[in-house]
Amino acid sequence: MNDWPEDGGYGRGNANSQPEGPRRMSHVQRPQVPQQPPRHDQGYNPNFTQAQGSGYDSGYSSGQVYGGPQGGGSGTVPPQYAPGPGSGGPGRPAPDWRKRIKVGSIVLVVGVLAWGIGTYAWASSQMRNEVDLSKVIERPSEGDCTTYLIVGSDSREGMSAEEKKKLHTGSAAGKRTDSMMILAACSSGNTMVSLPRDSWVTIPSFVGSESGKTYPARGGSKLNAAYAMDGPELLVRTVEFNTGLRIDHYAEIGFAGFANIVDALGGVELNIEKGFKDKKSGADFQAGTQTLNGEQALAFVRTRYAFAQSDLQRTKNQQKFLSALANEAATPGTILNPFALYPTLGAGLDTLIVDKDMSLYDLGKMFFAMKGISGGDGKSMNIPISGKAPQNSLKWDMPKVKQLVQQIQNDEKVTVEADH
Repeated sequence: MNDWPEDGGYGRGNANSQPEGPRRMSHVQRPQVPQQPPRHDQGYNPNFTQAQGSGYDSGYSSGQVYGGPQGGGSGTVPPQYAPGPGSGGPGRPAPDWRKRIKVGSIVLVVGVLAWGIGTYAWASSQMRNEVDLSKVIERPSEGDCTTYLIVGSDSREGMSAEEKKKLHTGSAAGKRTDSMMILAACSSGNTMVSLPRDSWVTIPSFVGSESGKTYPARGGSKLNAAYAMDGPELLVRTVEFNTGLRIDHYAEIGFAGFANIVDALGGVELNIEKGFKDKKSGADFQAGTQTLNGEQALAFVRTRYAFAQSDLQRTKNQQKFLSALANEAATPGTILNPFALYPTLGAGLDTLIVDKDMSLYDLGKMFFAMKGISGGDGKSMNIPISGKAPQNSLKWDMPKVKQLVQQIQNDEKVTVEADH
């Protein structure tokens, strides 16, 4: 808008000789800017200005930090959010670590139990429960200890021609007992008693395990002949008849299974007191502590021609090695490590033949009983021998045998000593 008169004025050709007096300009009203509400940023105190006192506030920033002195007032630092210990941030509750640990522990325990149950079920399904001890007749009464008849057979089942050559097993058909021992697991102490296969015993009357027919007593013969005639059932019957000791469980393993278990364990450490060689078994050992692989272990437990005591020394070596094997197998490093446990179980259970009533739990007890003997919690011995018998066999010392059996039956500490 132009407020000057149209007819001219001072400086624009006014006809008056004197300049015009001052004119008053009309007041122009400036539009009022609407007041903006205060912004509440993080850490801003809306009462800050009021807290400043009466100092003048131009509305423009003076470069001062909020809370600093301004206009002569004394500023205060606005309150800040301080997260509590363990907090996940503003508005989040602190985690309950006690609850988390409890839940994690429960999950871990359930996982371990599931793994253990699964392993037990799998291993139980792999066991070969083939020996029927209910077919054994005229059995002795049960004793206070749990007894096992442990048999090593010369079975070549599942072995290739190359494996037979490597392990020096030969190629004989069928299978025979290569070692036999009674393991008595007692609260008074465990006892392992080896039965030389050349022991002279009476083979009693029996019922055929396959035919079901009754056969008359055969009389005197070597102990391993009983196994050759009618297998494990007649062997158990013969051992019970000649000792008077009831056998609760039966376990048998062949050449291949024995070697495979040793290899699955990564070998077994053994101290050989005196070195020896044997061409028939392939044994070639120096004296001293050493780790035997499957091939070497089989040669060690089979050798007898290298010793003056022949079969008696071999049974001692078998006991020694089996105890060392059990000591290696029944360790947390094997049992709790699936990479060691599964190969070991797989190698052994494929060729391990047991009685129909033997569970995986019973098998574990057998191994721990053998481990106890190697740790000094028990005794290992040959069955007492009194001399020679027909066919270059060994005659048992029956008075000592009866005393030994009585002590085992009554769960007494075994004090009987064998001379060999």
